[in-house]
Amino acid sequence: MSEFRLAFPACVIAGKHRLTAEDIGLLRKHTFPEGIRTSDDVVVMLALNNSCPEKCPEWSSFFVEHLADFIVNYTYPQGSLDEINVAWLMRMVATDGVVNSALELELVLHVIEISANVPDDLRAFALEQLRLALTENIGGYKPCRPVDRKGITRQDIDYVMRVLRSVSDAGVINAPPLTWNVLMRIAEETLPAANHPRWADILGALQLVEYAAPSRRSRWLRIVDDTPDSETAVA
Repeated sequence: MSEFRLAFPACVIAGKHRLTAEDIGLLRKHTFPEGIRTSDDVVVMLALNNSCPEKCPEWSSFFVEHLADFIVNYTYPQGSLDEINVAWLMRMVATDGVVNSALELELVLHVIEISANVPDDLRAFALEQLRLALTENIGGYKPCRPVDRKGITRQDIDYVMRVLRSVSDAGVINAPPLTWNVLMRIAEETLPAANHPRWADILGALQLVEYAAPSRRSRWLRIVDDTPDSETAVA
């Protein structure tokens, strides 16, 4: 495997303590003039996010919107997600199933919001971050919660509904098996008396939806302008 190197100006920005709005302007002009278009562009974004301890407020929206647009709209299937894109995304933002940061979790949530189809795996993965924060005090959702709160809060309710909004209709939440299982685990690991009242409403609205899992296809993560002989693989 060849060694990956950051080109100018990303290589200079990666060495800075604080990433500024001016740096984002340089990235737009020189590194991503057409936006995020390749898997290498994704690696650059992650490297910058991990290397600069301090970031300006503009970085969060730049990071989330551009990566989500690439994942949902520029890789196949365009405008949607499949099990291959989802597996790639989860590997990219998490270590052993735990999302690395709040910003990377926000990326996952935004991908869920803008995709026409969200596989059960990704929705369950997002809900699992709440369970990990509640029970083990780890993960990208942990910074959003008071350390001493072991029950479901109003903020947690908003998070859960953000994940479930696309499967909610007319007071019914149609939960596929993986999503259902994570919600049941959360319910088992919290005390009803410690939970926000709306949590009981969510549980009461759940309807398990059984479905046949799609067969996993063997293909590369494909980019829109790839040809069959130049498909891009992302490890």
